[in-house]
Amino acid sequence: MMDGRAVTTGIYKQPVATPLWLTKTNFVGDGQADLIHHGGRDKAVCAYPSEHFSAWERLYGRPFLAGSFGENITLAGLVEKDVCIGDIFEVGTAILQVSQPRQPCVKLAKRHRLIDLPLHVQTTGYTGFYFRVLQEGTVQAGHSLKLMERSARPFSVEYVNRVYYVEKSNKEAMRAIVAEQALSEDWRRMFLKRLEQ
Repeated sequence: MMDGRAVTTGIYKQPVATPLWLTKTNFVGDGQADLIHHGGRDKAVCAYPSEHFSAWERLYGRPFLAGSFGENITLAGLVEKDVCIGDIFEVGTAILQVSQPRQPCVKLAKRHRLIDLPLHVQTTGYTGFYFRVLQEGTVQAGHSLKLMERSARPFSVEYVNRVYYVEKSNKEAMRAIVAEQALSEDWRRMFLKRLEQ
């Protein structure tokens, strides 16, 4: 229930200790309720850096734990400034590629009963990011993400967020970002729409 209404959502996540099979679209046993805005091949896995939890705890005076942002993978040691669109990682027996920043949605606000949380996520750049799955495989808590390959023209998730949310008229940056083949189709469309204006 959200605001007294029944809502189907996949935002409530709990840590899992056992190995899980990761398909091209999600972890087996997990899923996305709103397939218009979430999920699909470009957004198969949502990742969120645990380093940000302390900032949210200071701001809101409550704990934030693994899964608090609806993420499938809670990271340690890998934040938006260090991760680039197109980065390819090995984790367990799966291979993942960074496709886009995560866009905060209203369900995040409703889950925590914090109406301004999505705006703070956007303005801080503490968004997390999505992976597409290049190779299905088994993933387990404690597995490390090992960087296998980086784009020849790397754009960090932090930078892409800044261009989208802050430098909204930076057309040169937008043209460069949409030229990155690994960028998700959703974000490519959003930038191209701005370029047409």
